[in-house]
Amino acid sequence: MKRNWLIGGLSMVVVLAGAAFVQGGGGGGAEGDGEVGQPIAFPHDKHAGSEAGQANMDCQFCHYSAERSVDAGIPPVSACWGCHQVIPGSEHPEEVAKIQEYVERGEPIPWVRIYKISDHAHFPHMRHVNAGLECQQCHGEVQTMGVLTEPDDAWGGANMGWCIDCHRDVEGTSAFEQASTDCAVCHY
Repeated sequence: MKRNWLIGGLSMVVVLAGAAFVQGGGGGGAEGDGEVGQPIAFPHDKHAGSEAGQANMDCQFCHYSAERSVDAGIPPVSACWGCHQVIPGSEHPEEVAKIQEYVERGEPIPWVRIYKISDHAHFPHMRHVNAGLECQQCHGEVQTMGVLTEPDDAWGGANMGWCIDCHRDVEGTSAFEQASTDCAVCHY
């Protein structure tokens, strides 16, 4: 009798793990394979870069809820349009015209998600931002990237080992102060 329960239990674990792997996109990273087409070619380097002719905007100007929410947030189209009514974007007027079209139709911009972890794990942005992590530590040097079509190599696919390594390797902290690696921290 115990043997039947053991075989049944192990079978269920394998089935659930397989379903989680498939639903989570095979371990994280971008959805789908290869490049992702965005509805508007949004150049992160032109908005967040600090070189001449770049806006030097902080990540949280657009991703406004990162310090107070689980999600970093995507700005509403009205926020994009609020700036581009004043700053026309003369280098790419066709992309700015797309923003205006979304505003006129009253539709949100249907951005394609680039950074994603598996559905069975959680990444509360506010905990990481409030702990002093810079966005670039997980997302790479986004301020130097043009239009994002896939995660930078620094992203690492956000697999469990990558996260645990970061939690264990908190520079200048004692083992007591380091981020927890307890399962319930990310899987709740």
